[in-house]
Amino acid sequence: MEVTQILPQQAYSTKQVRENEAKAAQLAQVSMYQLMENAGHAVFAIIEQHSLANKRKMLVFCGKGNNGGDGFVVARLALAAGYQVSVIMLTAPQTIQGDALTALNKYRQCQGHCLIIQKTEDLIAYCHEYEADIIVDALLGTGFRGEISGVFQQAITWINSQKAPVFSVDVPSGLNADTGISANVTVQANFTVTFIALKQGLLTGQSANFLGQLFFAGLGIETYFNQVVKSHVKVISQHQNLSLQPRSPNTHKGNIGLVLTIGGGQGMPGAIRLCSEAALRCGAALVSVCCAELNQTMVLNGRPELMLAANNAEQLKSLPVLHKAKVITIGTGLGRSQWAEQLFKLIIQSTTSPQIRVFDADSLYFLAKKPHRSDNCILTPHPGEAATLLHCSIADIEADRFVAVKEIALRYGGICVLKGAGTLISDGKTVWVNTTGNAGMASGGMGDVLSGVIAACVLQANSIIEAVLLAVFIHGQAADIIAQKYGQRGILASDLFTPLQTLINQH
Repeated sequence: MEVTQILPQQAYSTKQVRENEAKAAQLAQVSMYQLMENAGHAVFAIIEQHSLANKRKMLVFCGKGNNGGDGFVVARLALAAGYQVSVIMLTAPQTIQGDALTALNKYRQCQGHCLIIQKTEDLIAYCHEYEADIIVDALLGTGFRGEISGVFQQAITWINSQKAPVFSVDVPSGLNADTGISANVTVQANFTVTFIALKQGLLTGQSANFLGQLFFAGLGIETYFNQVVKSHVKVISQHQNLSLQPRSPNTHKGNIGLVLTIGGGQGMPGAIRLCSEAALRCGAALVSVCCAELNQTMVLNGRPELMLAANNAEQLKSLPVLHKAKVITIGTGLGRSQWAEQLFKLIIQSTTSPQIRVFDADSLYFLAKKPHRSDNCILTPHPGEAATLLHCSIADIEADRFVAVKEIALRYGGICVLKGAGTLISDGKTVWVNTTGNAGMASGGMGDVLSGVIAACVLQANSIIEAVLLAVFIHGQAADIIAQKYGQRGILASDLFTPLQTLINQH
């Protein structure tokens, strides 16, 4: 049974998996019970790969559904391999039916130990004395929603208090596999093996806090499943062919084009400098900066390749650069002053097609106040800015990031990049999920750099969406390269420039 960390290039909702796995199994001539056996073998293979030879004491937590059935298979395989195994069932035996019951009976036929616990005090007493080397979480499957209470809550709390590695079956119990939202308690796994199709919620939002290392096992039916079900959620990975237009030997500055960056209000020179230099480092031929007059010297200091456009809207509207630029970014360090609002209004009113506009930071605040729809725009909100755009709360955005990113793209036009762990990109129809980046990117200026990378990629790609997908991917990839070399703490946004230049030339 093949188990890999190379993820499929499309993801699905749990409803799609639930309603179509039987059809795919039938096409593959695989019984539903055999799928359960395959799932158990896949999880046990990862346990064998990541467990020490002298750590053989396993505790398996099982619920009543097929997730629990997978756990019974894991327990039986471990028992046969010489592990000391104990299964804890948190549900009455009569509630276990179908394939899960078959798996339980097969485990019992091998003299497997099974303890039925339905009271919190009994669970506490047993777990207090059991020192597990390996914990398997097969409590709650992908269909669970709501709050976790009682003995299940206590079990998850205990699991999370242990030092033993935790292996979650299909999804960490308590994690919403559609949205990535955690329940009131959720298993913090070290390893997660998900089956048949990649569930979309495992790639974004809070999921990164609970998955550990994510593995995929198609169980022998993934090809048939992909034939049966079409997905509008795609995964951006290194296995995709994201490329830029090749440069001919006689390329000149005019072929590539000019980026106009607007921002850098009083006291905020860093953001517009980061955005502008990122655009240069990623291949923009020319970058002209419109920022507050007091910031101009600081923006140009040490980077003479940058040009100055103007320092206010009145100056800018009379300059050729406003219409000559192929891409305009606005918002990095812009602020919310009258000066900033005048610049925003100028860009909304004066930009000519086919100019592409990248709206970031405070320009999104003005856009929410004065909605304007255009197919030639790219919006790059973080969750707070997304909430402003949709006039809702941040909690509403994070409750379903997939819905939010599509709604912003539909409402405002163009493409939306909803930043965060598992950044989402949407054109209003399809959602792409990014797989690069790390927690070291939680530092000032990262979004400013992304705006510049997007602008440069737009100049050089075959389409706007390809440009955005590539920009988001290499932006996170650059941070991953730095984190691998130095660690996640202390990564600066400007640290990304060197690996970005390398990465952009690999595409």
